[in-house]
Amino acid sequence: MSIKNISQDSIEVSCNNCEACCCRLEVILISETGVPHYYIEESESGGSVMARLEDGWCVALDRNTMKCTIYDKRPWVCREFATGSYECLVERKEHLE
Repeated sequence: MSIKNISQDSIEVSCNNCEACCCRLEVILISETGVPHYYIEESESGGSVMARLEDGWCVALDRNTMKCTIYDKRPWVCREFATGSYECLVERKEHLE
């Protein structure tokens, strides 16, 4: 299945099978949500972003549960990235293959 053929109906994504694929994306902080300062770093362009570990995963991700450790204070872009959306399915496909 190509990325163009992914539909929201093709994969049912829930908290139980999410696998946090979006937590490998760069998260630009564009609004104040209370993200603890030690999770924030400066990008090459000078903006604030969520820090990532050497392997590319977000530093706020609990690697045992694959859930966000700052869920209530997560960045705006993380709140807007809908589970099971087209973008979510694309990231899952790219990460899981």
